[in-house]
Amino acid sequence: MKIVICGGGLVGSAIASHLCEEQNDVTVIDHSAENIQRITDHYDVHGVVGVASHPDRLAEAGVRDSELLIAVTESDEINMVACQVSHTIFKTPVKIARIRSNAYLDPTFSSLYGGENLPIDHIISPEAEVCAAISNQLRVPGAFDVQNLCDGKMNLVGVLCTGNNPILGTSLRHLTSLFPDLSLTILAIIRDGKVILPRSGIEAMETGDRVYFVCDSSHLDRAMASFGHDEGEARSVVIAGGGSIGLMLSREIELNFQNTHSQIIELDAGRAKALAEELQGTSIINGDILDGAILREAGVHKTETFVAVTEDDEVNILSALLAKRTGAQHAVALVNIPGFISLVSTLGVDAVINPSQITVSSILEYVRRGRIRDVHPIVEDLGEVLEAEALPSSLLVGKPLRTAKIPKGLAIGGVYRNGSVIAVRGDTIIEAGDTVIIFVARGKVAQVEKLLSVRLDFFSYDGNPT
Repeated sequence: MKIVICGGGLVGSAIASHLCEEQNDVTVIDHSAENIQRITDHYDVHGVVGVASHPDRLAEAGVRDSELLIAVTESDEINMVACQVSHTIFKTPVKIARIRSNAYLDPTFSSLYGGENLPIDHIISPEAEVCAAISNQLRVPGAFDVQNLCDGKMNLVGVLCTGNNPILGTSLRHLTSLFPDLSLTILAIIRDGKVILPRSGIEAMETGDRVYFVCDSSHLDRAMASFGHDEGEARSVVIAGGGSIGLMLSREIELNFQNTHSQIIELDAGRAKALAEELQGTSIINGDILDGAILREAGVHKTETFVAVTEDDEVNILSALLAKRTGAQHAVALVNIPGFISLVSTLGVDAVINPSQITVSSILEYVRRGRIRDVHPIVEDLGEVLEAEALPSSLLVGKPLRTAKIPKGLAIGGVYRNGSVIAVRGDTIIEAGDTVIIFVARGKVAQVEKLLSVRLDFFSYDGNPT
């Protein structure tokens, strides 16, 4: 498939890296010659220097013959205009735009998009995606990653193995006998920056492992308890940063967390005043989040969850570490720079939220249409978890999983059939039409196509907006 990506920043380059790995013809437009040089040096993509919304730059990028335009520059307006120009002049079938401003996302003005108006087929809001990720984190504080699968019927959970984990050293095959009625499958273990996919059942978890498992959502509390975590939903939350994400998260807590009290610490006095006028159930403190006196005033020493979502990665990391040292039970930090993610986890921050990774996942979900129903990244960017439909011709269908020839780099984590969750065991037999949860190591998506008998066109657009 031929794809044009407008924007060569963190999100644009990450999307380009994923899509070129899957044998797509990718061209990136960016105003920075340095960004284009970096991307073309590292990935098998074409590059065009210039403003992404200008018709001549789009023409040079080959948008006339492209099936998909992905506009993810830092400017909402450029993203919008790029979609409009691509539609009006070049008849590009499908356009995706990243839009960040709440003014453009207000449901009151939803008629602005589609049809005879702005021809954007899919809108990605990083702030909304990040807010949803943090909300899941608040519901399961003991995990560093929580994602919903199969419309919330299952969960993908990431847990750090600490010394108080009661199942440390237990072979995975013995977990079934220890918890016979618990619908839980260990999907992947991240150890020393490498992925271990359980196959023989002799693998055992060690202290420091980052473990991903899949479970029936109704079994989530018991699954967390098996890892030594019995924390309930966070009842007290301190939010560092009152920007768009902090505001959105506070609104989410006020609306959907009945017994949770939240506070925002905001450095800018004018912004703090505006937040106080807009948020009725949230306490607002004007001050520096790195000031110990401000932390004490906010009661960080006795709060359950501290969430740092300022626009500065360093402030987020330092304040999260300071909050943990002050006494906060859990700390979540928003980190934009990919190189910081693995470092932060080793320093003691409980969870890291990466907007670029979340945005890339949302876009890839739309790019891989058809039998691939959803895409979920893992925090380390070493792979992703797919929800995929099993076709009658799939190599998985009709035989026990222990006899299926599952390629290296893939692991089956669960099955959803007719409203029921099925934990994966060696004797599990997948049926046509089942939704299968699959871990896919980075660069192994082609193996999924082969395993599920999904043709390449199922990973592209059919031209019908959804």
